[in-house]
Amino acid sequence: MAESIGGPNRRLSVAPMMDYTDRHARYLLRLISRHTLLYTEMVTSAALLHGEVSRLLEYNREEHPLALQVGGSDPAEMAVAARLAAAYGYDEININVGCPSDRVQAGRFGACLMREPETVAECVDAMRAAAPLPVTVKTRIGVDEHDSYESLCDFVEQVSAAGCNSFTIHARKAWLKGLSPRENREVPPLDYARAHRLKRDYPQLQIVLNGGVTDLGQACEQLRHVDGVMIGRAAYHNPWLLAEADARVFARPHAVAPTRSETLAAYAEYCARQQAGGVPLAHMTRHLMGLAQGLPGARRFRRTLSEGVRRPRATAALIDEAWAAVGPLGSQSMPAGAAGKL
Repeated sequence: MAESIGGPNRRLSVAPMMDYTDRHARYLLRLISRHTLLYTEMVTSAALLHGEVSRLLEYNREEHPLALQVGGSDPAEMAVAARLAAAYGYDEININVGCPSDRVQAGRFGACLMREPETVAECVDAMRAAAPLPVTVKTRIGVDEHDSYESLCDFVEQVSAAGCNSFTIHARKAWLKGLSPRENREVPPLDYARAHRLKRDYPQLQIVLNGGVTDLGQACEQLRHVDGVMIGRAAYHNPWLLAEADARVFARPHAVAPTRSETLAAYAEYCARQQAGGVPLAHMTRHLMGLAQGLPGARRFRRTLSEGVRRPRATAALIDEAWAAVGPLGSQSMPAGAAGKL
């Protein structure tokens, strides 16, 4: 395994997901796992040049280790993005070469760049020259008919020659026409063998596998073949699957997994602080919907949150109320009054 490659530990990470992995979701995930690498939603290089940088890049210091994912194809713009990422203290900057959406294609980045390895290499070179941050790439195994193992190797060789030593491989090809982004996550078949082969053929590179992994058992199995595993929507819709990640994946046998009640109490305190600063409560409680998954009262938990957040004067105490709605487990295990004081 390529253990000497710099930057954060990538043995387990949560994928960058638009409309999901905002700073509130990442804060919640960090309460559950200390070591899992977190990624921002994708930010375009153009937005960083012309938009409100602080709004796009600010985060909670507790979120580290944290990587910024950027979409773009102009080396000069990507260099600016790298400098900003370093200035804001991110641990890594990642280039999106995997998203197949029409909007992303129109901006000439995402999965369509698999056909332009020289462009991605130029971006990597410019970014590495601009800032002392690890530059990584998240890509697919192929795009449209351009999906042979040889073309994947050509892409990896050109980009790694520019200084990218870590590739996250979504082990599906992408269809740029005919499939929606959601269908592109589900319809093209998974090909883990190709990612495993890439690791065998390029042992000096760090290969992180993405796609279809839904629990830590599967992640640990894949870690026999690759350097890291990235979990996507499974970690968002059931964040509690990360509770034992520090002990099982990062070999921290003495790591004590938090309880759901402890996590909810800490997140309620966070929500109260953020709400006092003007953040709508609904922007934060929406990330809690999967936290009771697998418990008998999970549906009551979700309903209490979704209905309660509509109340005009709803506060973070709603989280305590929702947890109590789970039943005896909730009412007995949440620290007394932890959220009720908020």
